Amino acid sequence: MPKKIDQIAIRNEKLDKRVKLTKEDKEEIRKQYATGEYSIRGLARMWNVDRRTIDFTVHPERLKRAKQQYKERRKDGRYYNKEAHTESMRKHRNYKRELINKGKIKFKENENKCWHIVLSMIRCI
Repeated sequence: MPKKIDQIAIRNEKLDKRVKLTKEDKEEIRKQYATGEYSIRGLARMWNVDRRTIDFTVHPERLKRAKQQYKERRKDGRYYNKEAHTESMRKHRNYKRELINKGKIKFKENENKCWHIVLSMIRCI
């Protein structure tokens, strides 16, 4: 059963640790790559991300193909590690709690119903 804190979204790309590049960053990368002065490896070093992230940014068709392959391969149980998933969810929930405590997460109307539950969860921790 999902936790109540999972219902609260981090709507700011700068605060969300799962987002490596913002939309503006991706557009800048595409422009830099189009000049021919930068390689994918060089851009990856410059932006401090994996080469594959840059490759998927400048070649979106490759990202689409990779997602399709992932979807097909996931059917037989590949790519899932319960312990690793549990640990990453725990870290993400703790990070959300930190953002709530610092007042950096803003709530929308439909999320307000969860506010009192999340607040009580924070007090208990």
